[in-house]
Amino acid sequence: MSRPDLPPDCVVIAFVSQRADDDPAYERMAARMLELAQAQSGFLWVESVRGADGLGITLSYWTDQAAVAAWGAHPEHRQAQRLGHERWYRWHDTRVLRLLSSRTGTGVIPGGSRPAPE
Repeated sequence: MSRPDLPPDCVVIAFVSQRADDDPAYERMAARMLELAQAQSGFLWVESVRGADGLGITLSYWTDQAAVAAWGAHPEHRQAQRLGHERWYRWHDTRVLRLLSSRTGTGVIPGGSRPAPE
């Protein structure tokens, strides 16, 4: 699945976290949250990375603040937030941002060739 064109002025939730310990329940909950978020009205896209040290960054993109508020109030999401606070994260930081612009480019693959367009 390729990233969609993101509309200017959409809302971005930046969630930065430091995982505590490995817990299989976390992976199940993360998969469930992705499934639920993608089904929410106003959801546009999500991208997420986590390093071997447990530091992670998730950016989720939403049409507007009302969609963000609805996602924040979703009962299963609230439960995941509580469990994250109590069991899964050493610390976490959530920021709400507005997208001003977005540009996509391609990089050069080692060996000097460029990837084929999708």
